[in-house]
Amino acid sequence: MRRTTLVLLALIVAGGITAGAFYSRHGDAPPELTTASLTRGSIVSEVTATGTLQPVTNVEVGAEITGIVESLNADFNSMVHKGQVLARLDPSTLQSTLQQARANLVSAQADAARLRVAKSAADMALTRARELSARELLPAQDLQSAETAAKTAASDVDAAAAKVTQAEAAVRMAQVNLDKTVITSPIDGVVTARNVDVGQTVSASFSAPTIFVIAADLTRMQLNANIDESDVGQVHAGQPVSFHVDAYPDREFRGTVREIRLDPATVSNVVTYSGIIDAPNPTLELKPGMTATLNIEVARHDNVLRAPAAALRFRPDADVLAHYAESPSTPVPPAGKAMWVMNANTIAPVTVAAGISDGAYTEVSGSSIGDGTVVVTRATAPNTGTPQAATGEGNPLLPQRPGFFRR
Repeated sequence: MRRTTLVLLALIVAGGITAGAFYSRHGDAPPELTTASLTRGSIVSEVTATGTLQPVTNVEVGAEITGIVESLNADFNSMVHKGQVLARLDPSTLQSTLQQARANLVSAQADAARLRVAKSAADMALTRARELSARELLPAQDLQSAETAAKTAASDVDAAAAKVTQAEAAVRMAQVNLDKTVITSPIDGVVTARNVDVGQTVSASFSAPTIFVIAADLTRMQLNANIDESDVGQVHAGQPVSFHVDAYPDREFRGTVREIRLDPATVSNVVTYSGIIDAPNPTLELKPGMTATLNIEVARHDNVLRAPAAALRFRPDADVLAHYAESPSTPVPPAGKAMWVMNANTIAPVTVAAGISDGAYTEVSGSSIGDGTVVVTRATAPNTGTPQAATGEGNPLLPQRPGFFRR
């Protein structure tokens, strides 16, 4: 009797263990699946960059001579025209130099005139000496002396003419330097910078100091963008650009890519290329030096079938497959090559071809998908709200009540 009781108790314990194992295995709550429907629409692929606004034409007006600023006729934001006087330097020193050069010219011209008279006299003396020598009335030595004197006088005249030319050049140079004390605008535009004040000395010993910076036309700006080397292959002239500046956070400005310059810059081991973007500025709201964040439209496809980008990244793990796969042996294709389509209460992979993406949506095509196809974007452990990893591996899902789908 006692042995029978022990056997019965053993059977009861074994049955309890078996039942517990059965219910613990088959009573797990399935993961919650988040789904989305495929739709048609536009997908725009963009390259993001930052840049600085600058005038299309920016001219630095400098002083070519050293002097003291005597007057300024333009200031910041002044509208100027070509040939307009912007500033004057003290001309007193250069005026004295010009007067001295003119005096040297007069002296050189007087010397040249005197030497021409001397040459004429030497030529006349040579003529008489030749006549007398022909009648044997003059020794040969005197004829030779007359010829030498005539040649010397001719050389003196040539030297005097050269000195006159040199003195004339000195006068012209002094006049040019004097004219440079008046600084004029080379273009029509607006003054964006003034770097000197009245009374300040500017020195042009080694380089021309900049006095004004003039922008030719602020209604036409250009955006100098730093484009990463990984994106530069997608950017071409003529592509549309949208950009924002901090001064107008709610405004979107438009532009067009003009060129990509083949002059790389490396900062902190990052290689970027300069992209020049034309930015119309008819209302003059954009100012030189503003920093802009821009999006370059490198590709655009309209009326295409699009899927959430997360649907292409989703890969179910073993727990998801155990609850929703049509067959436990369903192969899991690599991410990016397939999407998991929801059919009633089961999911199955569908091979697709992915096109361009804007980050949120990706263009997809395939024979087994169409408008309204429901695809899985992620799986979440019930109650916890913990999403499944993008690869679907190494992320155990906690059990919860069965049969719950979240769309």
